[in-house]
Order: sequence, then structure tokens, then C-alpha cells
Amino acid sequence: MLFSQRKGIKPVKSVIQTDSMDNDLRNSLWNALTIYYWNNATMDYLSLMPFMNIFTKSLWIDFFKQPLDSLDNSWINVYKKIKSEFYGYKWYKVYDFIEFIANHYPIKKVNQNFMVACNSFLERELSAYRFVGGEITQITSQEEISEIEKALNVPEPFKTINIHIKTALTLFSDKKSPDYRNSIKESISAVESICKLITKKKNPSLSQALKILKKEIGLHSALERAFNSLYGYTSDDNGIRHSLLEEANLYPEDAKFM
Repeated sequence: MLFSQRKGIKPVKSVIQTDSMDNDLRNSLWNALTIYYWNNATMDYLSLMPFMNIFTKSLWIDFFKQPLDSLDNSWINVYKKIKSEFYGYKWYKVYDFIEFIANHYPIKKVNQNFMVACNSFLERELSAYRFVGGEITQITSQEEISEIEKALNVPEPFKTINIHIKTALTLFSDKKSPDYRNSIKESISAVESICKLITKKKNPSLSQALKILKKEIGLHSALERAFNSLYGYTSDDNGIRHSLLEEANLYPEDAKFM
């Protein structure tokens, strides 16, 4: 990982790709297009693949909005044009493009498989978007990102909490070997650290800290119970910290939420 990533300095919006797209993600999406669409074309696609001919005409007319007589009869030239456009697009236009392809190619099964593959790549590369119901949908809200950024910028008295959150983000954002279990552990440790500051006790429980918050700021009883229940899940015998030697079904969404 880069220095800025290890230190948690890289903006969260870049780690969780909301308004950007790095080369790894762009290349992954292009590879999905190649596997499910471009490899189905042929050198003589006009005569051998009539549905591909119809599809490329739709692409020219409805997406590129180029004169139809600029559509070459050679698939190689068409392919070069498509690739050039794709790699020149800004991040949001790439999403426009793959969404258009998935909804205009005439073979539904191919489109479904393509969207599944894209979602796998989007998850792996920490994109904030997924295919949902045939449309690219944001699954990481600006509010979520804002809260993570706030936690990364807490003042000096909360330095230990800041360290835990930075470490959680580093473990979460390691694309080569993401460690969701330990990312969650660091998030839990951040909660425990703030509990120590609130209660002024060495090993306080979250329940103790919540009681103080309830008394001082009027925390709603239902919210107090919800926090206690969520924390209990991470701490019980079948939870994350007590089953480190066993395989757990942990996903990026779990670590991001925690």
C-alpha cells in the first residue's frame, strides 16, 4: 500500500470510490466487457453476427450519438473506437457506458452474467456502486463517508480512537489482501476507547458508557438497547473476536458498517 493509504491520509472518497475511478477498477470493468461482449464478435461481424451488427448500430446511434455512416464494417476498427472512447471517459461516463451495454445487448442471459461479474469487480475495488435491477446504484452514501471522515479527524484528546479508525480503514482498503475481520476488531476497539474516556474506568463496558450518555445527553432507550445488541453480536461466543481461528462470512459491507 502507498504511504498515504497506510497512514489513513488518503481521502476516504478515494478509498471508497464514489466520485473517482482508479485504473484497477476501470481495467476490471473493461475485462468484463471483453469477456461477455467483445469476445463474441468476429472479424466479419456484419455477416456472421447479425445481432452484434444491430447492437453496435444501437451503440452508435443512442450512446455515442455519432453518424451511422461512421460505423466501420471492420470489427477491429469498431473495437478500437469503443476502447478509445471507454478509456477516455470520466468515471461517471464509464458507469453510463456499462449500464447502457447491460440494457441494450439482445441476449438477456449474457447481460445478467455481465452484471454479476461487474458487481464482483466493483466490490473488490471498493466502488461505491453496484448493479441493482439493471441500473448502477450507489450503495455507499455520502453520509457514511462523512462519518468515517469525521472519525479520522477527531481532536488530540481522542488520539487512540483515531489510531483504531485509521487502522480499520487501512485493513478494509487493502485491495490485495483485505482483512475485514481485523478491520471490525479495530472499529470495536475504537468504541472501547471512547468508553474509557466517557466513564473514566480502565475496562468499562459499552453498557456503562451508554448509561452515562443517556443521563447526560438524553440518549433514547431504544437506541441504547440497539447499540448494546449490536455490540453483543461482536462479543458473543459465535461473534468475530471469539472465532478468529474459524472461517467467518465477513464482507466489505460488514467492515464498512462497523
